[in-house]
Amino acid sequence: MRMKKHSIIAAVILCAAAFSIQSASAQKVKNTDITSLKFTVEEAPEWTNLFKRTSGWFGADGVYSIPLNGIEKPGNHTKTLMVFSDTMTGEIVNGTPQPGYTMVNNTNAIITGEPKEENITFNYPVDESGKAVTTFIANTPKTAAGEYYWLGDGFVNEANNKVYIHAYRIRNQKPEDVWAFEEMGTTLISFPKDSKPPFTNHKQMDTPFFIEGKPAADYGIMGSAVLVNTKKAQVPNPDGYIYLYGTRTKRKSVLVARVQPKDYENFSKWRYWDGKTWNTDINKIADVTDHVSHEYSVSPLPDGRYLLVFQVDGISYEVGARIGLTPYGPFGPVIKLYDCKEGKENPNFLPYNAKAHPHLSNPGELLISYNVIGADFYNDIKKSPQHYRPRFIKIKLQ
Repeated sequence: MRMKKHSIIAAVILCAAAFSIQSASAQKVKNTDITSLKFTVEEAPEWTNLFKRTSGWFGADGVYSIPLNGIEKPGNHTKTLMVFSDTMTGEIVNGTPQPGYTMVNNTNAIITGEPKEENITFNYPVDESGKAVTTFIANTPKTAAGEYYWLGDGFVNEANNKVYIHAYRIRNQKPEDVWAFEEMGTTLISFPKDSKPPFTNHKQMDTPFFIEGKPAADYGIMGSAVLVNTKKAQVPNPDGYIYLYGTRTKRKSVLVARVQPKDYENFSKWRYWDGKTWNTDINKIADVTDHVSHEYSVSPLPDGRYLLVFQVDGISYEVGARIGLTPYGPFGPVIKLYDCKEGKENPNFLPYNAKAHPHLSNPGELLISYNVIGADFYNDIKKSPQHYRPRFIKIKLQ
């Protein structure tokens, strides 16, 4: 009788253990469908209108958001650093940019709380005449004369409380042509998270995050997106790594690398996904998926999946997504999220570089931005100076 009783107890314990393991596994990935997403989509005018301005900063692209408390979960309406690339500054009167308006290569904004005008400040240095100048000037051993920065994604590193921004070194042989640019490499910009604009205490570091192309035009470069997948970031399934994403330019494909927060500046500790395992050789990095944009995002969903948000094929009227079960894929087919309407307003207006902003989103939603540029950039700015700015939508998860 005692043996039978012990057998029953053992069976109960085994069943409980099995249930616990199954529950833990189910909690880790609740939904394994990578082909579909249940959602509704709507415009987010409260965010779009925040960037429709007539004085000072009046247009830019880039638009990455960095929560300065390091918490990435939705509903974290905390103090946020937003970084922009090519930026228009000046005055607009009656729909016309006034003499003296100018473009600088990168700027930023600080927003705290809800998307209201009184909660955001746009920042850039000015020269002695009061004219805007670029915030981060390229200055590293690998930087050549005339190169400048466009800003990629960034984050707050919990290991040292520094902000890290991945900046693309850009070379343009024809300044009059905004499309005639080359990417030369990625610089790591860093500064303490309590620093204030224009961040004169920042540091710049060359990185190995450039992959030679074969042919040369098919190079890869890192900095397109960051996923802080740590417990302190309060994401659903933390594994302790920072994931850095890149793009193989010609094919618009996704590249993935990762490292622990404490090793971010130690490039020998970085590992690159080669399609099967994490490799020490960046030249073995694999194309995880394709048809994305140069700038995009990878965000954890509440159900354990990961949502890759992008502009389909880089420049198009379609905001798309793919779903993966890990931060490094594999990712499923393209899911259409939204048809951009700017082409109906003017066929010259081109949407590009969609990405999500999880911590600026409300719980159960995902706020997404995309940029708009004129095909005939300088003339389009003269005719319609407010077209060159981010637009926002939000998807509600079901």
